[in-house]
Amino acid sequence: MPYTDLLAADRIVQVVEPGSRDQVLDVAARLLGGNSPEWTPVIATALRGREAVGSTGIGRGVAIPHCRSDAFTEPRAAFLRLATAVDFDARDGQPVDLVFAMTTPGDRAQEHLDTLSELAGLFADAGFRDAVRAARDITALRGMLLQGGGDRRASA
Repeated sequence: MPYTDLLAADRIVQVVEPGSRDQVLDVAARLLGGNSPEWTPVIATALRGREAVGSTGIGRGVAIPHCRSDAFTEPRAAFLRLATAVDFDARDGQPVDLVFAMTTPGDRAQEHLDTLSELAGLFADAGFRDAVRAARDITALRGMLLQGGGDRRASA
């Protein structure tokens, strides 16, 4: 399933002051959980558990925190563009300002891996990263991400 099928406009945000990796994971969990008092803590715990295994900071200022959870029957994703980069203990040592978080039901492991692979390829593209960082406002950012990158020059 393409990552664009997992996103919704209300789960793409700009965060002004995230503070720490845990705070970023909390915001991601709230977005993924739809602010549900039942599911947000479950997803936050699962994201932290995955992060404890190894950093999801893939380098170049990008992190893809992810987990498998049966909180929902369909995969979900959220995107955060951080105003202040946060240390995610990425291999390249760079702090993270672009965060693509996702949760996938436990029985959809291959789909989870396929989406991670798609995202790693997408964020490996310097032009895409630059366009996401340069998007003039939240509307442009949402449009770019929901269209799968689209014409980057028109969105920036």
